[in-house]
Amino acid sequence: MAARFKQSVFAEVDVHSKTNNTEHHTHEISLEQLIVRRGQSFNLTLKLSQSFTPDLHPFIFTAVTGEYPSEDLGTKSRFGIPDTVQRSPSAKAVWRAELQGGSSPQTGTLNLNITPSASTPLGAYKLSVQHRGEEKMLTNLVVLFNPWCPDDWVFLSDEAQKQEYVMNEQGVIYRGSDNYIYPMHWDYGQFEEDTVKICLKILDLNKKHLRNPADDVSARSNPIYVGRVVSAMINSQDDNGVVQGNWGKEFGDGVPPTHWSGSYAILKRWIDSNCLPVKYGQCWVFAGVMCSVMRLLGIPCRVVSNFQSAHDTNKNLTVDNYYADYGVREKESRDSVWNFHVWVEGWMKRPDLAKDGRYDGWQVLDPTPQEMSDGMYCCGPAPVSAILNGDTHLKYDVPFVFAEVNADCSYWLVKADGSEVKIFSDTKTVGQNISTKSVGSNKRMDITDTYKHREGTEKERAVFKFALAHLENSWIEINGANANNGNTEEATSIPPPQLVMQFAEVSIPRNGEDVRMKLVLNSDSSVPRTLSVNISVQAMQHNGSPAGNIQTEVTEQTLLPGKDLSIPIVVPFSAYGKYMVENKSINISAMVTDKQKPDNIYLAENRVVLKDPPVSITVFGQSRVNQETSVEWVFMNPLKETLKDCSLTISGSGLLQGETVNKLPDLRPNCRVRTKFPIVPYKSGQRTLIVDFDCSAFRNVKDSRTILVLP
Repeated sequence: MAARFKQSVFAEVDVHSKTNNTEHHTHEISLEQLIVRRGQSFNLTLKLSQSFTPDLHPFIFTAVTGEYPSEDLGTKSRFGIPDTVQRSPSAKAVWRAELQGGSSPQTGTLNLNITPSASTPLGAYKLSVQHRGEEKMLTNLVVLFNPWCPDDWVFLSDEAQKQEYVMNEQGVIYRGSDNYIYPMHWDYGQFEEDTVKICLKILDLNKKHLRNPADDVSARSNPIYVGRVVSAMINSQDDNGVVQGNWGKEFGDGVPPTHWSGSYAILKRWIDSNCLPVKYGQCWVFAGVMCSVMRLLGIPCRVVSNFQSAHDTNKNLTVDNYYADYGVREKESRDSVWNFHVWVEGWMKRPDLAKDGRYDGWQVLDPTPQEMSDGMYCCGPAPVSAILNGDTHLKYDVPFVFAEVNADCSYWLVKADGSEVKIFSDTKTVGQNISTKSVGSNKRMDITDTYKHREGTEKERAVFKFALAHLENSWIEINGANANNGNTEEATSIPPPQLVMQFAEVSIPRNGEDVRMKLVLNSDSSVPRTLSVNISVQAMQHNGSPAGNIQTEVTEQTLLPGKDLSIPIVVPFSAYGKYMVENKSINISAMVTDKQKPDNIYLAENRVVLKDPPVSITVFGQSRVNQETSVEWVFMNPLKETLKDCSLTISGSGLLQGETVNKLPDLRPNCRVRTKFPIVPYKSGQRTLIVDFDCSAFRNVKDSRTILVLP
């Protein structure tokens, strides 16, 4: 007797991935995998083998995420057509389903609208349906945050800002120092292949998930929580994070942080190595990678650079700097002032801090592992508005970020006997030219006024004192707590400013050429002054640590009344070149002693960041998707020595899959190298090609070109 098979009530399912993903602004990620944003409906066509009679035979849908789905935790939602489903009384994140126009219940052809709740945890979901006693798996899908949805905590009303801070795959990160700000193009590449899988893996490996996966997946409904998790997971200091930091000189078992030009190569290397930390990164690398992950997850994000950035370890809002009587930095302090520091801002509501929305908006998140926060190396989200107002009592990590942009600096002279004398205090240096890329262009936007009131104003000092008052109950001894290694003498009064010292460029400082500066002194004294002038030059890492003493010169000068005294400073490449292979920063300090009044000591310093030698990039003809375009790169060796170990790394999302590394021959003195290479774009629109040249004398000389790729 022939066996009879019961016909399934489900004939066909179409999840319309291409249409849905376009409507949900996820089409750049994929056109095959269904990726939607919470709080927004997506369409699904379901064909039955018989008619649909909802009053007799309803649909009951189930959407689940995580290993332990729960209605009470919001990681499981049961909903129906009609929606008569009996739910848990405390069910969170309830989804909805509706029949669309154009459905034909009589023939069983149904067009459905399904809407994930605006409080749904982000993640990978399984969506299934029960009907007439049969259960059907409909699809696997991914749900992301939705900055287009007013009910989502990451909602951003301005469309141009959404295009910049969520959809833009290219950006600019600013580096250098307060007087030498240099843009570096960074390829975020958040919509490259497998980035969804990579970013969800990052979430699944965080410590909180490993301890309690059910609660962790539930908490992914909250962008505040997700921001802290991503901040912790981008660095590998205490977990299986993506990037390992290295602020030293040896990178032999990895690549120097300056090598990287984008995030995708790092994320791909991390996932392909079974989630081993990628070596190596520093602040701009951590921030660039975090921005990519945040944008992919749907949290509006931008990279921010703070120049003259303080690292205040003891929360007294003061950074101490120590100089020997011969002008160089005598010793390292636990506190420091970095040439620049880079973090990200994420856009989200903060109802946990105030219901009136005063702390909503941009939040500082810093993935660079500096200090621990609640037992993890993470930082933020700290509301930018709280930093502006000195609300250092608020979470998360507001005091640390406030100090980065507002700390005062104390300068100490270390005498031969070990005693220390305060030369002066500086309330204005820290927190300069806080910068991010402008919306819709590559211009630099200065956002310093969002972090702090103008230096020198009463409001700025009032906020500083207000912020300090919230920290007074800590164990820190305020005002020079770590300046106790010898007999400390603090001047009871600072002498009136009788000497003005300024550094000026003679020519643009460029790596490979002699650096030419001058020190200009002027005094309001009515008599000639005999001065001992000690000019010291040190190589510096960007985090404020000395990398080596380059040269020191002591001269005796006479400063005439009403006259400028100009002292030339020449730093030959032969003296600084070996230090600049891994660094690009020089600190020039001048310590001046009045010979008639030896207790009058003056100090000025200037951090010089060297420009890279010039390169040239030419793109030939129009660029079109899937058609080859030719590019030429040219570099001239400016040195009197042969450049060895030369290589060229080419990258750019939408232009090349991953990085391409080309080895180049040795380059003799004053000779030019010219190389042509093809690219085959695979995405249309504005794309950025980034070229990185590396050799024995110059590390990672970068240049970029924006290419309009036609369909």
